[in-house]
Formats: sequence, C-alpha cells, structure tokens
Amino acid sequence: MAAQSTLLDRNARRTSLIVFVAAVLLARERLLTGPIHLIRSLRESTGFGHSAVSEEELQKALQEVYRENKDGSRTLLVPDRGRVSEVHIRPIAEETLSKTARLFPPLPPAAKTKPSLDKAFLRQLFALIRIAIPGLRSRETLDVLLHSAFLVLRTVLSLAVARLDGMIVRDLVSADGSGFLKGLGLWFALAVPSTYTNSMIRHLQSKLALRFRERLTRYTHDLYLSSQPHLRYYRISSEGGLDGIDQYLTSDIEGWSESLAGLYGNLLKPSFDLFLFTAQLSSTLGVRGTAALFVNYYITARILRAVTPAFGRLAAVEARLEGEYRSGVGRVGRESEEVAFYDGGRRERQILWRAYLRLIKHVNNIFKIRIAYEWTEDYVIKYLWSAAGYMLISIPVLFTRRHDRGVQTYGPGGGGKKNDAVAARTENYISSRRLLLSLADAGGRLMYAQKDLLELAGLTTRLYTLLSTLHALPPLPTPAPQPAPRVALNSVDVGIPGDPGAPLVRALTLALGPGDHLMITGSNGVGKTAVARVLASLWAPGNDAARFGGVSRPAAGEIVVVPQRAYMVAGSLLDQVIYPDSYPQFLSSGKTLEDLDQILQDVHLGYLVAREGGWGVRKEWRDVLSGGEKQRMAMARVFYRRPRFAILDECTSAVSSDVEGHIYEGAKALGITLITISLRLSLEKYHTQLLTLAGDGTGAWRLTRVGAPEQRVGIEREIKTLRERLGEVGSWEKRLAELQWLLGPEAA
Repeated sequence: MAAQSTLLDRNARRTSLIVFVAAVLLARERLLTGPIHLIRSLRESTGFGHSAVSEEELQKALQEVYRENKDGSRTLLVPDRGRVSEVHIRPIAEETLSKTARLFPPLPPAAKTKPSLDKAFLRQLFALIRIAIPGLRSRETLDVLLHSAFLVLRTVLSLAVARLDGMIVRDLVSADGSGFLKGLGLWFALAVPSTYTNSMIRHLQSKLALRFRERLTRYTHDLYLSSQPHLRYYRISSEGGLDGIDQYLTSDIEGWSESLAGLYGNLLKPSFDLFLFTAQLSSTLGVRGTAALFVNYYITARILRAVTPAFGRLAAVEARLEGEYRSGVGRVGRESEEVAFYDGGRRERQILWRAYLRLIKHVNNIFKIRIAYEWTEDYVIKYLWSAAGYMLISIPVLFTRRHDRGVQTYGPGGGGKKNDAVAARTENYISSRRLLLSLADAGGRLMYAQKDLLELAGLTTRLYTLLSTLHALPPLPTPAPQPAPRVALNSVDVGIPGDPGAPLVRALTLALGPGDHLMITGSNGVGKTAVARVLASLWAPGNDAARFGGVSRPAAGEIVVVPQRAYMVAGSLLDQVIYPDSYPQFLSSGKTLEDLDQILQDVHLGYLVAREGGWGVRKEWRDVLSGGEKQRMAMARVFYRRPRFAILDECTSAVSSDVEGHIYEGAKALGITLITISLRLSLEKYHTQLLTLAGDGTGAWRLTRVGAPEQRVGIEREIKTLRERLGEVGSWEKRLAELQWLLGPEAA
C-alpha cells in the first residue's frame, strides 16, 4: 500500500507539472503582450507621452520639418500614426569635421581596389569605429556592453543546458523517475532565460547596427552636404573622381553597419565558447584529448584558410556594380520626359540591361566560388569535427587502465550495492556530445567569420575612400571682403578645374557696382557659364596668382545664381518659393503669405496657388510645372530673397519675351544688379555693360558699355551692310522673273 501510494503521488505530481507547463505555453502570448497593451491603454487614457494631434497640426509639422533650438541643435518633427514625435539632433560643426580629418588620410590609388585583412584594414576600420562609437559614454558603448553581457550569458547557459541534458539522460537510463521529473522541471525553468537571452542578442545586434548606421550617416551627410567654401557635394565627382555617391551613402553604410554589428557577435561569442567549452571538456577528455582537440583546431584553420577566396575584393566589386545599376535606374527616372520625347525606352533598356547583366554575372561568379568553399567548410565543420568528437569522447573510455563494463544491478530483494557505471558514462557522453556540437558550431562560425571579415574589409575600403576623398577636397578660395557691395575680377583666368589645357577666358578683369548691369554673350562653349561659376565661387580661378584676392564679391546672401535648369525641391508649394530657406526661417523673416502671393504675381504665376490647391500641397513639382513655370519659379526665389546681385544663366530661355521683359524690369525695380548670360540680343536694353567672349581658343574677351561709341559703330556697320543688301533686291527680283519664265507658265 505504501509503494502504491508513493506511485500515485508521483503520478499526481507529474500530471500537475505537465498541466502547468501546458498552461504556461498556451498563455505565453498573453503574458508577453499583456503589459504592453496595459501601458499603451494607460498612456492613451491619461494623455501621457505623445498625444494625438489634429490634421491641421500634422500638416503644420510636415511643413515645419524641424525647429531651431537656442543651443544650436534642432528638433525634427516626425508625424507618425496621428502623432508628432520629436527627435533632437545636433549638426556636426565644421571644426569637428576638420579635427576628425586626421583619421582619414588619402589612400594610394592601388589600395582603393584591393581590400584585405592587413594593417591598412585595421587602421581604416578603427577610423570608422571612432565615428560610429564617438566615446565611452555614448549610447553605442552601453549597447555594446549589454550585447557582450548577453553573449557571455548565452555561453554560460549553454554549459548549464549541456550538463542538465546529461543529467536527464542519466536519470532516464538509471530509471530514476523523481530525478527525471526534477530534471525536466529544471529544463523548462532554464528555457525561460535561454529564450529571452537569444531574443535580446538578436535585438541588441539589430539596435547596434541601427545606431552605427545613424552615427555614420549623420557624419557623412554633414561632411558631404557642406556649405561654402567647401561644397563637397558639388565637387566630389569632378574633383574627387567618385561616381555613384548614392550607393556609398545608402547601401554601403547600411551594409557596413550590419556587417560590423553581426561580426562582433560572431567573433565574441564563438571565441568565448571555444575557451569555455575547451576548458570544460579538458576535465573530461584528459591531457591527450585536450591536445587532440587543439590539433583539430589547427588542422581546420589551415584547411579553411587555404580554400578561402578573396571575398573582400568580390564584395567591393559587387557594391560598385550595384551602384552603377542604381545610378542608371535613377537617371531614367530623372530624365524620363527627355527619354520619352526621343522614344528612347528601347535604348535605355539596353543600357540598363547591360549594367544589370554585369552585376548578375559577377554575383553568379561569387555563388560559384562559394560552392567549393561552403562544401569544404561544411565537410570540415560538420563531419570532420563530428568524427573527431567521437574519437575524443572515446579516449577516456577506451584508453583508461581500468575498464568497468558493469551494468546497473541490485541484490536480492532490491538490496545490494548499486552499479551506475553505464549511467555515468551515458551522462558523460551526452554532456560531452552536446559540448562538442556547440564547439563545432562555434568553430564553424569563427571560420565563417573570416568570410564576413573579408566582406567587411571591402565595405570598409569603400567607405574609407569616400570619407578620405571628402576630407581631401580643399576649401575653395574665399572672395576678398569688400567695404562696399561690388563684384570684381582682377586678371582672372577662367578654366575647368583640374584641366591643364589653355583657359577658356584669359586675364578677365571687370568691376560692377550697384546698378552696373552686365550681359555676358558669346557662342556656345566659350565659357559664359564658367565665368558665372567663378563669380559664384563654385570654381577657383585658373591662375594661382588670382586665387586669393582675384575675385571680389559680396557675402553669400547678397548674391544669387539662377541656373538655366531650375531645381524643384521636395516639399510644398511654399517650399518652392522660399528655397533654400526653411519654414522656420521664413517665419522669422517677417514675410507673410500675402507677400509670397505678390511675388508670384510679379513673375506671372499668380494662378498657381489656386490651381494646385494651396500653399501646403506637396507634389513632385519638377513633373507638375512646365519648363517656363519652373524658370519663373526660380525668378520668384530671387524676388523673395532680394539680393544685391543676381547671376542669371539663361534662366528665362523658356519664358516668352513679354513676360521676360516684365521680370527683368521688376528685378531692377527691387534694386537687384543683374549679371545675365544669354544669346538673346533683346535683353541688351536691360543692361549697361556687355561682355563678349571671343571663343577663338585664345581666351580673348571684350567689355563695352551698352550704347557706347564702339558699340554704336558696330551697329551702324551692320545697318550699312543690311542697306547694301536691300539695294540688290531689284536685281534679285529680275533674276527671279527670268527663272520663272524659263520654267514656263506653271511656275509663274
């Protein structure tokens, strides 16, 4: 009866344990999501956190984009699910960028295409990590420490699981029911921290990659989108020699961040696993088994190192080909109307398909190379290590001086001495087997990490090349300050930067004060726009003597350049008029929407607000507005800013002559001194000086005043030539009549 009662108690406890485990498994979703829903409902009921805002406030946040703070930082306004989230950012000052330039010395040309695991790679990686993790007190450092703690905890839990696994099998072989149930309960209890640790490792790795990407993206954007006198975004392709910058700024930064965050976990945890598991196994395997284990490590490393391809170089080439293909797709999107006019879809498809095939061919080659590598890696890690594991486990069993093949036995009536040799060997085998499997997994990840390291080396080289090239661009010469607003060139050679050939314009000298309106004319390709670029400080003078002091111009806000191809910014209709000012700057300027309405009226775009649906409407304006409307919108920006000088580079070529005249008269009425580049002789009357570029290869030029004697002589000479030709009209009419008579009555 006592034995039966004990058996019933054991069955009851077993049933209760099974019911408890099943209830926990069924209610796990409620247990995890319940607190989240409770906190969310409390926030909504109490108004804590970001409360819902009206549609008008959402539209205002979309228009405002950010707010300026007194300490120089900015608060980004991010509308999301009926709320407006505030994100505080602090732009990196130019002085800070200059201090970090020492981390990015220029690379030699050969190193830009040959990434490898050497000292140069470590130096480049360290420079990028200094940007991604700016200090020991940063948020990234805390995430790294938390990630490391969970990685170490996962290894400790793996040891506990391996030991518990052996104990459960031992109790099962020994027919110890109470011990088996106790071990099963511990198994479920140990599963809670194990699964939570695995989830946190993945979460912290993703969070770390996102933080790395955020730091590196902000740094690169602040460096790339620099203002005068750097203008790196404008010069990186022409002077830096880098193309496909969008690939660098998007995919490469994202890939590098994810690769670095993943590689940290793939190196730290397997390394710690190897150390801890080897130490644990050494107590079981003995000296000979431990020595054999290290020999296995060495042989595996030698084999995989011999068959590992140059994954770093392959990854760098793949990123470059991906950038070329992305650039081609973007080009078709930007120039879709021009392509459609030419019906060039078939030709563009051929160009894109060729770029795509180059990319796919390279990717397929990588896949083919990986076949042999992964085959060797799987064979070595899975099968060679498994066979080695069986051999290592057999060492303490087969090569000991004393062999005990006894089985579990009891004396008559259940008494006698208990023999647990089989159970002990089984426990030892199961624990060692699990440790060896985990050891094989750790070794495989360490070996596979070499490929990840090579791919990281390729991305590191590309990003380092971008940042070193941006830092290597010297600032443009700063124009000499002027006590009075004026634009002047003193013996300035105008030529293409980096071109050693003859300058387009040689020793150009001019001086313009308020009201000295200048028109620059000449045939195509003689350097008219090049003169505008030098005046706008986009290009440095071609001669060293004129680089400092050769160009004089007012401050940046007092001179505006309007290109022929008008740029439409992403944003609302209001943003198109006030560009490059932001909405907060518009509010602080004191101007009102009525002022903007008047500006649109002055450039004959007064109908635009009603037609498009208001100032706050957001569209793809480069597709919505016609060519003439875009050019008039660019002139509306000039009227909004009211600079002292405006350089107009063929910016009214798509505008009718009558509207063009009204715009020029309106600009002069606002006190804006015009510097116009045009071939339209009808615009001469709005200017006081005329600069004519010869375009004969000598860089010659001629500066005259409109209405001056020399210009009048030229006009009178042209009138005389036309009158002489008109005097020949009679002879031409006589010859025409003779030809008609020869052709007969039908021609007449």
